[in-house]
Amino acid sequence: MGSLLIEVRDVVKDFRGLRPLRVQLLELHEQQSIALLGFDQNLAEVLVNLLTGAILPDTGTIDVFGQRTSAIPHAEAWVQTLDQFGLISERAVILDQLTTRKNLALPLTLRIETMPDEVREQVRSIAEEVGLSEEDLETPVTSLPPLSRQRLRLGRALALSPRVLLAEHPNAPLSPEDTQVFATVFARIVRLRRIAALVLTANREFATAISSDVRTLQPATGGLQPLAMWRRWLS
Repeated sequence: MGSLLIEVRDVVKDFRGLRPLRVQLLELHEQQSIALLGFDQNLAEVLVNLLTGAILPDTGTIDVFGQRTSAIPHAEAWVQTLDQFGLISERAVILDQLTTRKNLALPLTLRIETMPDEVREQVRSIAEEVGLSEEDLETPVTSLPPLSRQRLRLGRALALSPRVLLAEHPNAPLSPEDTQVFATVFARIVRLRRIAALVLTANREFATAISSDVRTLQPATGGLQPLAMWRRWLS
């Protein structure tokens, strides 16, 4: 197993929910893919914000890329940390009035009207990787079907070659059929790029399709129960 990228230990965060978010221990190493069940939309948002250093835990520690989030010294250092995550989230801004091509280019350049040739080639390569067609690239995002929008979000997350793909319920907008397609694309990219991935989802079938390491949050204790043991407990 590769180097440790994320370590969450004995974390508690009160976010004015029914109960605080608790996570006893979560470790993510290089080239490791983990899917987490049991995090609703609010819990997922809190965990992602904790991992990216946008908020700090009330108790416990979070280390990302060898640095404690509470020790990030200033905004510039925080942005450098954030750039190592590829975030797939409905909270990540997409400009609906622009074409898919221009949205894919935005992480790479602000020159989206007169796109440099090397950026145009990067965009083409990412689009091919995530399964966006040339027609998709010329379509305003507001007209894209849900699966193509999620392909776009995945492409945006990959644009800066992050060390960790961090996804909040990426299958939520998709039909069961499109969820299967997206799971196949996601798993293939993680495997071929040999990138670490941490995915929060409410869909067990999606979780098992994208990762062999699936865990379920025990909200009262913060334990993360491996899925196979969880199934035995339910039976």
